[in-house]
Amino acid sequence: MVHRVAVGFIVAGVLAVTFGIVMIFVGPIIIDDQIVKNTVIDPSNDLSYTMWKDLPVPFFMSVYFFNVLNPQEILNGEKPMVEQRGPYVYRKQARKQNITFHDNGTVSYLEYRRYFFEPSMSVGSEEDVVTIPNMLVLGASVMMENLPFAVRLLISSTFKTFKEGPFLTKKVGELMWGYDSGLVEFLNKYLPGMLPSSGKFGLFTEFNNSNTGLFTIHTGKDDIRKVHQVDSWNGLKEVSYWKTPQANMINGTAGQMWPPFMTKETTLPFYSPDACRSLELVYERPGVMEGIPLYRYVAPKTMFANGSTYAPNEGFCPCRQSGLLNVSTCRYNSPVFISHPHFFNADPVLLDFVQGLNPTEEQHGLFIDIHPETGVPLNVSIRLQLNLYMKRVSGITETGKISEVVMPMLWFEERGYIDGPILSTFYTSLVVLPTVMEVLQYSFIALGLATIVVAVVVYLALTTASTSRDPSLSLYWTLFKSAIHK
Repeated sequence: MVHRVAVGFIVAGVLAVTFGIVMIFVGPIIIDDQIVKNTVIDPSNDLSYTMWKDLPVPFFMSVYFFNVLNPQEILNGEKPMVEQRGPYVYRKQARKQNITFHDNGTVSYLEYRRYFFEPSMSVGSEEDVVTIPNMLVLGASVMMENLPFAVRLLISSTFKTFKEGPFLTKKVGELMWGYDSGLVEFLNKYLPGMLPSSGKFGLFTEFNNSNTGLFTIHTGKDDIRKVHQVDSWNGLKEVSYWKTPQANMINGTAGQMWPPFMTKETTLPFYSPDACRSLELVYERPGVMEGIPLYRYVAPKTMFANGSTYAPNEGFCPCRQSGLLNVSTCRYNSPVFISHPHFFNADPVLLDFVQGLNPTEEQHGLFIDIHPETGVPLNVSIRLQLNLYMKRVSGITETGKISEVVMPMLWFEERGYIDGPILSTFYTSLVVLPTVMEVLQYSFIALGLATIVVAVVVYLALTTASTSRDPSLSLYWTLFKSAIHK
């Protein structure tokens, strides 16, 4: 009887150890299978589908204007002097509409975005007045510099007729979302298609109440490694803005989520309609957010490097100094350049041309903190600067004696982070449950080994006691049998 009990404990211990070892191998498979199941773009996946469809987390756009302090001196050829004003913060609402699933494992959608001013988060109001270069005058002057001199004189006369000067002093709300301009009405009437909008002219007019184009992306149903990857944009497999096939490629995702099971060697490629090209972020370091492990990805220094510094970027030229992306080809040929704020990671000579800039990585570098197991961003900060190339153009007196300069106009940050119930669900599913499973599997192994050791020791002791003449062992044997029978 006693021997059978001891053997039973040994068997139970072996089973516990076996179960724990099996859990070590099977547990991660179960977790990965659940991640795959919940990462596929499928309406039946309530949490992940809602996150993808309606962006239920707080998302904000902060805008900083470079207020020009010496406009008259700039016209006389002196170095521009600016001061940063802001932030003017807007809550972003983004929702996908016209969602259509296709038989080939893709889904198409239009994502509409709207912005709402948040006074409590802003430093100032939309009634604040700032001075910036007038894109309609200085941008158009550069665009027209190779036209006949007589045409340039006519253009200058047109500017004077509509009282358009080289600098604008207007309210933030007007510069953001549009203001009435006689020149804009004139151009839209006699030169349709020259300007991006037919109504008011503003720097962010195209952003509000608009969509980012028709994206078709992979759902991951057939291959989870392709989930969120862009199949086409506006029906295109590649764009035609740039000079080389590589530059025109539409790579990566739509910039909101990425495929799961990332490693430190994984990069974050995505297509940006606003930048008119694909961009790619690289791994920087690991981190933790509210107990959730993450990888931080940042922009490589080569992102906006010119073709001379980084040969693969030759396709995005004509280039100026490193740190500037020439987007004129997709912005109605206007001499507009994108950079990091305050020319961070750019050629230092750009800072020499403008006073009032102070780039730092903490304030002006962009990053995405992403959960590597699911490919879901936890914390995002995308920061970009809008610049205007301006110079003196003979025949257009509005340009005065302006020295050739890439002039910063504003920079903006789009940021968002997971919090509230979604963060709690994330933490429970991706941190607590795997931890509990890991603790259980090693607990089973430890308990099983302890049971086996104790059972073997007791078995051997009792066996020895039953055959030994040692009085103490015989007494131990008698007491143990008595306890068992009771």
